[in-house]
Amino acid sequence: MWAAAEELIVGWGCTGREVQVSGTTVTEVMAELAAIEDPKARAVNERHGDDHGVNLGKLRAIAKRLRTQQDLALELWATGDSAARLLALLICRPRAFGAGQLDVMARESRTPKVHDWFVNYVVKKSPHAEELRVAWLQDPDPVVASGGWALTTERVARKPDGLDLAGLLDTIEAEMKDAPDRLQWAMNHCLAQIGIEHPGLRARAIEIGERLEVLKDYPTPPNCTSPYAPVWISEMVRRQAVG
Repeated sequence: MWAAAEELIVGWGCTGREVQVSGTTVTEVMAELAAIEDPKARAVNERHGDDHGVNLGKLRAIAKRLRTQQDLALELWATGDSAARLLALLICRPRAFGAGQLDVMARESRTPKVHDWFVNYVVKKSPHAEELRVAWLQDPDPVVASGGWALTTERVARKPDGLDLAGLLDTIEAEMKDAPDRLQWAMNHCLAQIGIEHPGLRARAIEIGERLEVLKDYPTPPNCTSPYAPVWISEMVRRQAVG
């Protein structure tokens, strides 16, 4: 399915040398990332499965200064460090990656924030997004599969033509309740999006959510919308009506 095997490794192996791009070296960037590490932020992030303590606002400021640097992004990703990978995702060129490279990256994106940014900032901008969406939906790795569901949710909202929405609801109904957390979250988002965007399927989407009760008791801060699909759907439809 994927491109030739050599495509998978271009730019991703450790070269044993320091790469310098536009006057900035990987060593300098890593030192800058270390300087914005906050132990308290790391402790909070670790409770959510992430393993970095950088302030994301400061990380984005570094990315804004560096601008797009594909070679530097490749080297930062190759470090395996989550903060470096987050930065890499901000300064890379999404359309420069082949489908095989993106598939490898998906399997390397094990922490929630890295995986979320990878899907939203890179894969969604790739010409291979649809190919990967179809492949990842069937992947036995629940983290990879969650990326397929995230891409499907994007299509439900923006380009639903050709999607079997009723079939997606069948799958969600059968599998979401017992899915691992990150996959369950992605499937639930798709369920809510179908209910929000497609009035003809709204009642069924709400009924599935009510029966499965996924995320029904999820702690939700004041003035935020619950991720529980029946509440989420109803609130977003209400906002559309008054907006």
